[in-house]
Amino acid sequence: MAPIIGLTVSRIADRRDALSSTYVQAVQTAGGIAILLPNMVPPDVLNAVDGLILTGGGDFHPKWYEEPNRGTHMETISVERDITEIALIKEAEGRGMPMLGICRGIQALAVGLGGTLIQDVTSSIAHFQTAPRPEPTHTVEIDPTSRLFAVLGLVEKISVNSLHHQAVADVPPGWRVSARSEDGIIEAMEGKSGGAWSLGVQWHPEDMVQAGDGSALKIFQGLVESARHYRERRG
Repeated sequence: MAPIIGLTVSRIADRRDALSSTYVQAVQTAGGIAILLPNMVPPDVLNAVDGLILTGGGDFHPKWYEEPNRGTHMETISVERDITEIALIKEAEGRGMPMLGICRGIQALAVGLGGTLIQDVTSSIAHFQTAPRPEPTHTVEIDPTSRLFAVLGLVEKISVNSLHHQAVADVPPGWRVSARSEDGIIEAMEGKSGGAWSLGVQWHPEDMVQAGDGSALKIFQGLVESARHYRERRG
């Protein structure tokens, strides 16, 4: 059986949980089985999955990293989603379960494990692009000593799409920056070597997979393969 990947979902209008099908399709293309994890699900739901994806969406409440509002879009916040994802991240980290954070998801990993956010990115680069979602609009530089570098096939620069107004400010303890954009924004971070396969990216590779981008697919393939090994280890 293919590895089972749990995906978090957005809370819409305080009454509906939803997720773009591009995430599910990307997991399936990479060889995994995607299941959606509704908000307020208990963390022991991870007994049923082999890997976890934290998906894109609205902002995190700054109270989770002990800051006042400095540009957070408060109208996009779902406290239920914040609570759910923080609990799932801590549980997955404790289990050594592979995790992938995408856009809001990299920010979720940062907040859930002790990092902080830039609440409102200002830059000469358009980090919230007007081009179609699958279209790359700027480049990121990959640290050649990082796991991400290996996952991408020893590539030091890639072009990515960009749809965010917040970003990671401080990575959590035990994590490292693995990619930055030209303006210095953290575009990827990962758990340090020796731990579980854990990666966060600020762009949206699920949309780029649909456009046939090979680098984007490699990210999902890396998660699915690590989830396969995780399942084998836990029996």
